Amino acid sequence: VARSGTATTIEQHSQYRACMAAPATCTALRMGNAQVTGTIPSEITAFTRLLQIHLYTNRLTGTIPTELGMLTTLTYMSFAGNQLTGTVPSELGALTRIEQWGLEKNELTSSIPTELGALTSLTIMYMCNNTGLCGDIPAGVTP
Repeated sequence: VARSGTATTIEQHSQYRACMAAPATCTALRMGNAQVTGTIPSEITAFTRLLQIHLYTNRLTGTIPTELGMLTTLTYMSFAGNQLTGTVPSELGALTRIEQWGLEKNELTSSIPTELGALTSLTIMYMCNNTGLCGDIPAGVTP
């Protein structure tokens, strides 16, 4: 068990371990500002009833797993304030229930995928302050 004030990976965090023990009942991962390091594990997709992912203001690196597009029950997702790299996966366009999303303050690059136009429930989208993310907000998304 990681002690308070000590950096830990997502997999070592007590909330993640609780979700792994009962994945069908896990509805939220709340690890915002928790000094979490490492990468976002694709195994998060085992949490089939997940509604919220709070992973903002940590020290996460690596890319956003394409498998997150399988979490179609998500209504909130924030990875803001990390050091995530790579592109925004087009597979995230499958998150049609998402209402709020934060990817700002990372090191994401490339253009915004047109598949995000399917996110018609989205009311808040933060993607600013990334290294090389560019493009228009896709049609269908209400800014």
